Amino acid sequence: MSYVDFDASRPMDIALLGRVAIDFNPAYNDQVKEGFKPLKDVHMFEKYVGGSPANIAVGVTRHGMKAGFIGKVSDDQFGDFVVDYFNGEGIDTSQITRCKGGEKLGLTFTEMLSSRESSILMYRNCIADLQLHVTDIDEDYIKQTKALLISGTSLAESPSREAALKAVMLAKKNHTRIIFDIDYRAYNWKNKDEISIYYSAVAKEADIIMGSREEFDLTENLIKPGMSDEESAALWQGYHAKIVVIKHGMKGSTAYTCDGQRYSIKPFPVEARKGFGGGDGYGAGFLYGLYQGWEIIDCLEFGSAEASMMVRSNNCSDDLPGPDEVHAFIKDEKEKFGEMIARV
Repeated sequence: MSYVDFDASRPMDIALLGRVAIDFNPAYNDQVKEGFKPLKDVHMFEKYVGGSPANIAVGVTRHGMKAGFIGKVSDDQFGDFVVDYFNGEGIDTSQITRCKGGEKLGLTFTEMLSSRESSILMYRNCIADLQLHVTDIDEDYIKQTKALLISGTSLAESPSREAALKAVMLAKKNHTRIIFDIDYRAYNWKNKDEISIYYSAVAKEADIIMGSREEFDLTENLIKPGMSDEESAALWQGYHAKIVVIKHGMKGSTAYTCDGQRYSIKPFPVEARKGFGGGDGYGAGFLYGLYQGWEIIDCLEFGSAEASMMVRSNNCSDDLPGPDEVHAFIKDEKEKFGEMIARV
């Protein structure tokens, strides 16, 4: 059953709005292998494009979808790096603009202490991605895309939050589907009330909402704290949501559909390199399945497989797979562990 219909006449499949950053991960390649250790002891790093919506843009593009990115980057070599990388991936960069006040792209330094214990050190002063302005939002562009994905980090500060809300309003006006990836990151937010105010404003308009249990708790804090997953799904489906995906990390995730059904999936077993990065692969894989018209459980399985592939990788963008790789991974895992290894 198709819960969300996408306008096939529109040339772009999805436009993603929000954060793009530069990731510096401990080197792990044929020449240098930085093992699990504290960040202060790492000498060699590898540089990648990062940021959740940026990674999802790469992921869906590798699955053959046409994606565009709405965002702000620094007017320097790192800004060049992002735009060139996106262009090389086939992502439309016509709506990426440069900062004029010297603001810089965020830098993320990753600490990998074990396969399950990771952390990040963020440099986000005078940050570029939150300089997105209402004048950067083009209604004609939103008219040309089947769906708009809003990343929650874009709501953390002005002027970006107003730009994101304008994009949501224009999407609603022009019947462009709205996907809300809650994407909570503690940096930049000043208090929980702000989080709930702006997250809930977008969630009320979204057709698809994806987030962890913690992220839904933050969104619902001023509405009704302490809800169960079922109560959360019912709340947002009482507005506009057709699909609500609630994630519980290694315990798996569940998609709640507007006809009262629920579908659950678990992670595929892999030897992890890091404890993060899976969510972006999950988002890219799940959305790809929806656009293909698959059953929800198949979308979840594909997304979970892509997530597992990415936690065993040393990065969150370069190693995002194509669909054939994901299908091969699923086939191999099922041959090893059984047909129902990820399905609940």
